[in-house]
Amino acid sequence: MIRVSNLSKKYGDHYAVKNLSFEIDKGKVYGFLGPNGAGKSTTMNIMTGYIAATEGDVEIDGHDILKDAEEAKKCIGYLPEIPPLYQDMTVREYLDFVTELKKVDKKERKNQVEEVMKKTFITDMQKRLIKNLSKGYKQRVGLAQAMIGNPDVIILDEPTVGLDPKQIIEIRELIRELKKDHTVILSSHILSEVAEVCDEIMIIAKGRMVASGTAESLLNELGSNNTIELTAKGSKKEVTEILKSINGIKSCTVDNASGGCVECFISCNSDAEIRDDLNKKLASKNISIYRLVNDSKSLEDIFLELTDDAYVEKIEKEESEKEEKEKALKAKQKKAKKSIAEEIVEELKDDETVEETEESKEETQKEAADDNENINKEEE
Repeated sequence: MIRVSNLSKKYGDHYAVKNLSFEIDKGKVYGFLGPNGAGKSTTMNIMTGYIAATEGDVEIDGHDILKDAEEAKKCIGYLPEIPPLYQDMTVREYLDFVTELKKVDKKERKNQVEEVMKKTFITDMQKRLIKNLSKGYKQRVGLAQAMIGNPDVIILDEPTVGLDPKQIIEIRELIRELKKDHTVILSSHILSEVAEVCDEIMIIAKGRMVASGTAESLLNELGSNNTIELTAKGSKKEVTEILKSINGIKSCTVDNASGGCVECFISCNSDAEIRDDLNKKLASKNISIYRLVNDSKSLEDIFLELTDDAYVEKIEKEESEKEEKEKALKAKQKKAKKSIAEEIVEELKDDETVEETEESKEETQKEAADDNENINKEEE
């Protein structure tokens, strides 16, 4: 449905977006998740054709957003962070105006306006001036204008910013309904919002894609740090000896706790499963387990880790090293091509010299023959 390839946007020496590549399929809700200034809005503005990319391509249903802009934009409904509303129009007047802008067939305009008002629950507000609406209703009107023309893709930039909890819940329910007939892309810096309504999550930091996948796959891939917390009734010495005897434990700390118990924090190898062995060995020493849990990262922990400055700087460093290697390789290839070209030029010069020598030989033979003929004439 949507293909974004090596997308970059540069302002002076600063990259707002760098080397973003992803594909979006039909019938899902995709979330751009990232801190403020991560490049979410810039990416969306490029995808909708509002601004041009420095590098890279965006295709919407096979149409290039710059080369075939009109056809590409027919597939998109867009709600910017600040809805593009005309405050002195009524809701109905504004939506009628949008149908004209989007060149909806005249026969379908009335039905489309009625349908989007019904879906966004603003039918009762159609005769009211937009400037007199609450922020929640203005957001609904903005969403309704994005739905006009029945686009395949609806792009929402921070759709719940500034709304109260009740309004946020209402907008989230609307987004879930949109999924039935449209592909939805929304940006947010609110993790709970993205996790709740999105099928796929793309985490962006400083214009770079740092992770993507479902919430479940991100938790499975990045959330397990294989750490175990144990509370057991026994002596510190006995428990420590048992832990030292178990394979797969990288490190552990054992501290005395109240009631004759010890608390243990155990770090294991990534592929180690020690719980069965741990249970058996503790039971053999009549040590009771009061608490045994795997300590895994939450989605919030993963987000904070991936968007941390140190982590992003590491990515930037790797990018810089890769670019330097590519430059060095290109320079090496260029030098090799130049050497080959110089060799060819030398060979051509040698060939020309040979040709010149053969021509000179022929001229010398001709001159000698002419001289012989003249001598013979003189003798006669």
